[in-house]
Amino acid sequence: MTMTDPIADLLTRIRNALTARHDRVEVPASRLKVAIVRILKDEGFIKNFKVSRDNKQGQIKIFLKYTERNSPVINGLQRVSKPGRRVYRKSQDIKPILSGLGILIVSTSRGVMTDKEARRNNLGGESICQIW
Repeated sequence: MTMTDPIADLLTRIRNALTARHDRVEVPASRLKVAIVRILKDEGFIKNFKVSRDNKQGQIKIFLKYTERNSPVINGLQRVSKPGRRVYRKSQDIKPILSGLGILIVSTSRGVMTDKEARRNNLGGESICQIW
């Protein structure tokens, strides 16, 4: 079976692992997924990640983060742009998620970045997903 939306699969695997209280989750690697996971780490939503190479496409091992009360740091993940309906926004149309508590991951001409960076660099692009 071929996967039509690998980003939605990444988000779903993270969501399911958090619901099941796993400490880590593995997903097939791609450059876009590594960029998304790197942003999640930089923004403090996950502990860490490790990319391992194999003969095929490699794996990303994502180490999930929980609060002291054992509730997930990530409260929600939502795919914005889907293969059937791409969502593009100009830099001035990119609004903060939950008054700045969440992030929007945007794919711009200068790479994948958060909504804050895209606004700072005055760049628009494809809104990939939002995390809060």
